[in-house]
Amino acid sequence: MVEICALASGSNGNCYYIGNEYDAIIVDAGIFYKLLLERAESVGLDVGRIRAVFISHEHSDHVCGAHGIGKHLQVPIYFSVNTFNNTYRRHRPDYVKYFQTDTECDVFGIRVLPFKKRHDAADPHSFTINIDGMCIGVMTDIGIADNRVIAEFAKCNAVFLESNYDVDMLWNGPYPYFLKQRVASEVGHLSNNQAFELASEYASPKLTHIFLSHISAENNTLEKANAAFARMPYNVHVVLTSRQAATPVVRLG
Repeated sequence: MVEICALASGSNGNCYYIGNEYDAIIVDAGIFYKLLLERAESVGLDVGRIRAVFISHEHSDHVCGAHGIGKHLQVPIYFSVNTFNNTYRRHRPDYVKYFQTDTECDVFGIRVLPFKKRHDAADPHSFTINIDGMCIGVMTDIGIADNRVIAEFAKCNAVFLESNYDVDMLWNGPYPYFLKQRVASEVGHLSNNQAFELASEYASPKLTHIFLSHISAENNTLEKANAAFARMPYNVHVVLTSRQAATPVVRLG
């Protein structure tokens, strides 16, 4: 039985859990260990199953908890070399391993494939995770759904998919113009509509769950993100992630 959960998702911290009854990994460590523990316990997940952490890029909402989580759990934190070199020293863990683009890492039978994404970071990656016959995608902080994102998305049984902003709210909202341009650029974030287009056009028949992730507090609402996905097939469950709490655990298999 595969268990997946967004422990945190948003510009104040990101952390995604994928595991089974024995072993697990998390993607991104944008929350500190105490909050990780609290969120996991609130939904019945055992952090003692976590065997490794994979970091997508060096922005603090994805890496600020890496040092403490690695220290408390005594697990390796996987980075690309360039991401590690561009991570603030205070966030760098003691036990580091390096992954290579397009090369699977095997962690207690959990196979993690890092692949490049477009985002304004040194060496950003997304991931697909193969575990117990299921493929789980973590695809956030993506400026555009390029051909590689499309190909990996099409493999997924479940996916954490960025649905960051509503176009009207962004352009009519409080951000300065340069920041609006950055968010909407090809190295920024996916809008609700872009995320839906990806999902509606390229979802595999085996896709059952989409976790709408990294939802902006300033430029989006849960209602608008959810409404954008109203035309998904009935057999695809749309789960809204939160900045303030873990999602319910989804179990597959």
